[in-house]
Amino acid sequence: MSATKGLYPRWAWALTGSGHYFTESIALIKALDAVDLFVSKAADEVLRMYKQDLPKDTRIFKETTASSAPVGRFYEGLYHTLIVSPASSNTVAKAVFGISDTLVTNCFAQAGKCRVHAIVFACDTAPEMITMAPKGPVSVYPRRIDLENTAKLKEFDDTVVVESIGDLEAAIAARRLHLAEKAAT
Repeated sequence: MSATKGLYPRWAWALTGSGHYFTESIALIKALDAVDLFVSKAADEVLRMYKQDLPKDTRIFKETTASSAPVGRFYEGLYHTLIVSPASSNTVAKAVFGISDTLVTNCFAQAGKCRVHAIVFACDTAPEMITMAPKGPVSVYPRRIDLENTAKLKEFDDTVVVESIGDLEAAIAARRLHLAEKAAT
């Protein structure tokens, strides 16, 4: 067991089945210390499509129970931050409307109920985008409802919605700084 595997509170990272910046999200997970990873059924499929390996020292919780039992860890104060990246349009819509019927949407709901700060990298943020598919870049055109849901999610308390990988890196850096300042007081 690594030194960070038993370190709490820690980062909670939830992966959805979106391929948008999926490999970049995995790279960011690898760069963080002390991460518990929550992998939806769809994300598990995408991991194989994109041939991604997960960090060896990361605790991994997969969607194997109907009740999303691992989310009970949020009630134990084990997390200071939840990152949902990449967040599919399906996940964003469910989060906006309070539907928590998957491991990832349950993580988001419980983080909110337990006042755990959330950072969400929403995939559908512009009327026209280029995204990387397993076989190369493709153009996508998010629907108006997807863009509206992303805008609504930005209004949630203690939730930062980012629209690019650079914004995600900046949000993580700002959160690290906040946590360091909090620990110093």
